[in-house]
Amino acid sequence: MITIKNLKKRYDIVTPLKDVSVTINNGDVISVIGPSGTGKSTFIRCINLLETPTSGQILVDGEDITAKGADVKKIRQRIGMVFQSFNLFGHLTVIENLMLAPMDILHKSKKEAYEKGMELLKRVGLADKMLSYPDELSGGQKQRVAIARTLAMDPEVILLDEPTSALDPTMVSEVQAVIRDLAQSGKTMMIVTHEMNFARAISNRVFYMDEGGIYEEGTPEEIFDNPKKELTKRFINGFKVFETVIDSPNYDFIGFGTELDRYMMQNNIPAEVKYRIRLAIEELVQQILMPVYDHPYIRIKIEYSHKKSECLMDVRYKGDKFDIQDTENELSLIMLNNVSRDLQYNFNKEEKEPNHISALIRQ
Repeated sequence: MITIKNLKKRYDIVTPLKDVSVTINNGDVISVIGPSGTGKSTFIRCINLLETPTSGQILVDGEDITAKGADVKKIRQRIGMVFQSFNLFGHLTVIENLMLAPMDILHKSKKEAYEKGMELLKRVGLADKMLSYPDELSGGQKQRVAIARTLAMDPEVILLDEPTSALDPTMVSEVQAVIRDLAQSGKTMMIVTHEMNFARAISNRVFYMDEGGIYEEGTPEEIFDNPKKELTKRFINGFKVFETVIDSPNYDFIGFGTELDRYMMQNNIPAEVKYRIRLAIEELVQQILMPVYDHPYIRIKIEYSHKKSECLMDVRYKGDKFDIQDTENELSLIMLNNVSRDLQYNFNKEEKEPNHISALIRQ
């Protein structure tokens, strides 16, 4: 079991891990997901001390491996690492790559290391490549050798850092098949991955990382089907966000339209949905809200998800309570309802922008 307490990793200009505390149970298969730059690789590299934590503790079966004087070489025997860039020795054959560490570090005989290496090459389907050199292999084959090399040390825990990200798409499935086999073997594993379907299929736990730590965790069903926290929902559903604030009666709507068009083009929003987004904003903001407030402060957020084929319009504004259903501009309200559905209004005087409207743009 691995217990992580208040783990922090700080660099000169960024702190990817601010305060991480979590327990990893024996036999867990954990997928670590999240946007780029949220500390996923840093997290697993800290676990086997490839990165030295700034503060906090990492306990493996009760032993604090971050304590002064800890035997790092011994720790890495227990916690194996598979890198996205393979890291094979180019001057050694495949079987020599597998035999090297068991002989040098575990002091196994040449015969023992060879037999174990061949057993593992058979397991990953590469026994016929034993005398090949790494540059004679495909990317998928190199990664399978790298996994076999990690297994040759018989680690208790295996960490995999984006193991398929450097591969041609045609080679991803062969590496995933090997990892699936490992996941069923009872080994404790943590896998940083951007392959969501793969993460769902092999894991019993999923960590979504954001804001300097594990932002949300749960079973694959909880994270992928029913995430509870906002950033997780956006990531899982593939929402792309456009946001702006209208804070003047002389606001530059031409410039706003240009930025909105750029957002919609970059996200390949269908033409008919683009039209409905523009019309919804024009009728709601320019025709209904702006005439009501002499000094407007209107926050507009558009969230579009290709995965769900869904576009959410979220509008919040300062000022006295004003439900758009009470507008005198009935024509604009009719047009707004024609291009949107599930139109809702609520008012919370405790918020900075107490008026809130949300609607889904019709697809």
